[in-house]
Amino acid sequence: MGANTTTSSIIFLLTGVPGLEAFHSWISIPFCFLYATALSGNSLILFAIITQPSLHEPMYYFLSMLSTTDLGLSISTLATMLGIFWFNAREISFNACLSQMFFIKLFTVMESSVLLAMAFDRYVAISNPLRYASILTDSRIAQIGVAIVIRGTVMLTPMVALLKRLTFCSSHVLHHSYCFHPDVMKLSCTDTRINNVVGLTAMISTVGVDSVLILLSYVLIIRTVLSIASPEERKKAFSTCISHIGAVAIFYIPLISLSFVHRFGKRAPPYVHTMIANTYLLIPPVMNPIIYSVKTKQIRKAVIKVLHSKKI
Repeated sequence: MGANTTTSSIIFLLTGVPGLEAFHSWISIPFCFLYATALSGNSLILFAIITQPSLHEPMYYFLSMLSTTDLGLSISTLATMLGIFWFNAREISFNACLSQMFFIKLFTVMESSVLLAMAFDRYVAISNPLRYASILTDSRIAQIGVAIVIRGTVMLTPMVALLKRLTFCSSHVLHHSYCFHPDVMKLSCTDTRINNVVGLTAMISTVGVDSVLILLSYVLIIRTVLSIASPEERKKAFSTCISHIGAVAIFYIPLISLSFVHRFGKRAPPYVHTMIANTYLLIPPVMNPIIYSVKTKQIRKAVIKVLHSKKI
């Protein structure tokens, strides 16, 4: 086969949950529930922020970016995952695989960038409340949004484009129910060192840098809060960060867990890898709307208002 296989004619086979193929239709039930929760929860928050003038503030504009990113992340994997569970539709062409991989990575990087923007928003709100509105103007927020999309696209395009130069010889079976960059590289019979370096560089310079800056912003936030005299005001300042801390945790913890399982979980049964990989992309989109609805009074009120107006 070797090098004469043009990459565009390659068909990859995606994998459902290895060893549990007979139960795919049952396994699809919790996944359907998670997708429905992610799509409806994020759509509801987006709709509430767009339609309620009281939510036209920087903090909520960033939250609407987070919901948009979460919707993108859910939609990127929905078709292939449910296709496998329901119809055993495992085939995916090389180009479709690259597109899916690009969007999964893009929305992951965008999510990390939005979380960083939200950390900056909380820092400005707590350390410089009087200048908050003049620092985070509508046009500046729009610029941040555009910068987030451009940054993700510029960083990730080389990583995906470089896969085009690889040749694939024997196996075309991928180990996930969506196209995962390391997974595709493992099937290549060409030297993938450049791909590894570019992929790692892209992730370190986006998600890696963002996590360090988010940590730094919280060090500065804590320093500012501790300098506030009254315990009551301290509590109030910290409470505005709770939802964001939750969102950061549910984004980074599964991401780190997945890396650890890939590196060190060689002995774990294959379905453990698959389950972690499948849920890692669904945890943030499912949990973010819940965290923000539970912890942010204004969002809760707006969501209830939207739901009530739908009933009338």
